[in-house]
Amino acid sequence: MAATMAPTVPAEPILPAARARAPHDPGFRPDIEGLRALALLAVLAFHAGIPHLAGGFTGVDVFFVISGYLITGQLLREAAVSGRIRLVEFYSRRARRLLPSAAVVLSVVALAGAWLTAPLRRADLEYDVLASALSVADWRFVAQQTDYLAAGRDPSPLLHFWSLAVEEQFYLLWAPLLALLVWLARRHFRSAWAVMTALVMLASFALSLRWTHGSVSLAYLGSPSRAWQFGVGAVAALLPAAGLRRVPAPLRALLGWAGLAAVGWSVVEFTARTPYPGWAAVLPTVGAAALILAGPDPRFGPGRLLGLRAPRAVGRLSYTLYLWHWPVLVLVQARFGALDWPVLAALTAASALPALATTRWVERPLRRSPVVVELPRRGLSLGLSAVILPVVLALVVGSGTLRLLGPGTPVNLAGLPPGAPDGPTLLLPSSAARTVPAVVPTAAQARKDFPPDGACEVPPTAVSSPACLFGDTSSGDRIVLLGDSHAGQWFSPLLGIAAERHWALEELVKQGCPLPQLTVVNPQLGREYRECDSWRANALERLRIEPKPRLIVIGALNRYTRDQPLLAKAWEQTLAPLRELGVPIVYLTDTPIPGQDVPACVSGHPEDPGRCAFPRAAANWPDPLAEAVAAGQEPGVRAVSVNPVLCPDTGSSCPAVLEHILLYRDDAHLTNVAAVVLAPRLDRLLSDTGALPAPGTTELLHEDFQGPAGSPPDPSRWQYDTGTCYPGCPAAQWGTGELETMTDAAQNVRLDGQGALEIVPTRGPDGQWSSGRLESRSARLAAPAGGVLRIEASIQLPEATGAAAGGIWPAFWTLGGALRDGYTGWPGIGELDVMESVNGRGSVFGTMHCGSAPGGPCHEPQGLGSGEHPCPDCRSGFHSYAVEVDRSTAPEQVRWYLDGTEYHRVTADQVDPAAWDRAVHHGMFLVLDVAVGGGLPAAFGGTVTAATEPGHPMRVREVSVTARPAGH
Repeated sequence: MAATMAPTVPAEPILPAARARAPHDPGFRPDIEGLRALALLAVLAFHAGIPHLAGGFTGVDVFFVISGYLITGQLLREAAVSGRIRLVEFYSRRARRLLPSAAVVLSVVALAGAWLTAPLRRADLEYDVLASALSVADWRFVAQQTDYLAAGRDPSPLLHFWSLAVEEQFYLLWAPLLALLVWLARRHFRSAWAVMTALVMLASFALSLRWTHGSVSLAYLGSPSRAWQFGVGAVAALLPAAGLRRVPAPLRALLGWAGLAAVGWSVVEFTARTPYPGWAAVLPTVGAAALILAGPDPRFGPGRLLGLRAPRAVGRLSYTLYLWHWPVLVLVQARFGALDWPVLAALTAASALPALATTRWVERPLRRSPVVVELPRRGLSLGLSAVILPVVLALVVGSGTLRLLGPGTPVNLAGLPPGAPDGPTLLLPSSAARTVPAVVPTAAQARKDFPPDGACEVPPTAVSSPACLFGDTSSGDRIVLLGDSHAGQWFSPLLGIAAERHWALEELVKQGCPLPQLTVVNPQLGREYRECDSWRANALERLRIEPKPRLIVIGALNRYTRDQPLLAKAWEQTLAPLRELGVPIVYLTDTPIPGQDVPACVSGHPEDPGRCAFPRAAANWPDPLAEAVAAGQEPGVRAVSVNPVLCPDTGSSCPAVLEHILLYRDDAHLTNVAAVVLAPRLDRLLSDTGALPAPGTTELLHEDFQGPAGSPPDPSRWQYDTGTCYPGCPAAQWGTGELETMTDAAQNVRLDGQGALEIVPTRGPDGQWSSGRLESRSARLAAPAGGVLRIEASIQLPEATGAAAGGIWPAFWTLGGALRDGYTGWPGIGELDVMESVNGRGSVFGTMHCGSAPGGPCHEPQGLGSGEHPCPDCRSGFHSYAVEVDRSTAPEQVRWYLDGTEYHRVTADQVDPAAWDRAVHHGMFLVLDVAVGGGLPAAFGGTVTAATEPGHPMRVREVSVTARPAGH
């Protein structure tokens, strides 16, 4: 869902209560007729978006109170006069009063929708007509608005019929319940009625409070959570009229003005951010009841104003005007796009014309017709006909629309054309020519084209994810997909990528929950999204205690806030514990946000889907995390983006359909088809950053240093160098003038029990330094002819700087495998220093050694180096250091990377062919060590002194070596 996280109050409050009895009736209340006008005008202003009247939705409360008062009063009087309640007559009056006008509006909307709305939206609309005609519209819209995955669609022209459904459900249940009470407690029915009303009110209000903080749509639209407001009106009707008349007129006037102030204050001060209904609804509800109880009589009370001719005229029109105004606003905007509030206000005023016509030629004639009024069953037959007519129209129009749209069956993913792994096109050029000239998925299919991850994309109410492991679950390696639904849209391609490597995929995804640690309001819950904070914390803790994955892929909607510094800080709070895992992290930058119902638009323009393109500027927001990664400010995190192909920078708009692929399933998320087509591109992007071995890649070595604390590294993969020189001692002090003695003791080389290797320089009582030096057992780590060798490690440098780090020299490097035959022949046999750092400086080096010394093609002993490359936080966390030997290019290359970003390169044309061949075209072995003293630290002004601190380890979380053959 594109997803605004601000709470939204449904934009279509309430059907006006049934019109008060005619003026000749002794019980007629002109002030109530005017009160209905006040409530209606508040609703209309709210729907028109008139500034400073954002709380106009509280008109719903006023109308419900009026209904409860009038209907209960009517039934009370009937019970008092006749001793019973005639349900058939009651329903006959309701049917001929309410249903014919509603049928006219539903029928017009059903037909107008065929002209004014796109086919896919039209299909939804016909279902809305059916639900509205059958008085269950509230539950249909509850289901839609509580479904996060159904968000992003245009509002229904019949969304306001939810309130009519609530009213009719009230009539359906309230009258029989009261009739039963009259029959059971004939002598004490008023007392029984009062008790029952109180119980209903308490239960309903408790539900309202609970649902307001659990599901705002259910609380707002559901009849159970609204019943208490009818009950407030019923209580007002139960109070003895004679007793109210004995209250002094000034007090009643004060009560009325207080009620009017409560309603008015709600209209002006409440906003979409007000948790509603909940406790807030008490104010307009009690205010409406106070206005009713104050009555029309006090000379200086508001009832006098409400009973004037103008308010009463609007009140008489309130039912039909309410019915007509919302469809006019929605359908006109469906045709012409979003409109400003002055235009909406004018359209609202214009809707009085069809409202007057309906009142004049439908409502009044049928309600007062002697033929219809004569027999109750005729009123019921009229009501039944009013239900059947829109139902038939909806079925006819809807069935034709469904035939036009075609079946919404799932897409056969096996039949999709292959996606391009790179370049400017979405599909491989050879396959694009064979693509049938149709949109895939169809608009109807796109609406349901979700990732096939079952219940693993957890809903807003969940605080933890189930065990969601896919692919090769027996594998010890897995990719973790972490984030909200904008991460979840990548489930299918990542599952394929994992399966190709015989890995598993773990999904930790929660709807509408920002992965950066932001506090947001969830529109489905209508309040602060506490479940998101709990879920995020649980997910991070789960990753901490689970076996270490091979890769963590993160993603999130980039629109939870416009505050860029706040968003950057929130990301850092989440990334910090993820970095501690020592696992490559890849951020999938957010895809473009259309901001419109793309499948509906495409269904309306099947021959020209280009008309559904959307503005680039609005679709792409600034992304502080992507910018920080690009600037090298986010250690351990790499960013990849498919946006260059989804929204090329050659124009001002982004396509909704690209090369016959419908890209979006709603206003914000990719279709699963689009994600699958993008899988080869995503695979290439992840491989190019070094986050994953490329397809066809052979893993020559992978080590994640699992084991108990204090234990040695796996002896099948690693061997120790000990003493002060290689076997045979071809060069004392390791050939570099180092001071330490290398040992195999746990004090110098050990696992930390948390998935890291520690190499620790120590100083004995005699002042003698010792440290650790590991070599890979394999010395056959080589780049295949025409292929690529990648060597990578995740390392945290010793946490010491300044004098405390004087002479300390951590390193990760390679030597030619032939050295194992006698450890002679350096530098001709080749050395690649993947990472070196000295003296605790905020920098690292990458260097190639080759040829002969001194001098030679690699300028020994310095080598062909990068110089100091800045990395000020390499001591505060793990960073990825990699070198690639690339024999697939001409000339061949060796490239150095820090956190996926290349910072140094040596090419074969910089070295004579014979020296390059001896240095590169053979197997290598790896070396990890922390040296103390020597020529390199001294060259940068660092020597070992009494201030040099022992005990600061170099920590290594992961080492991997992969080889990609030619042609991959």
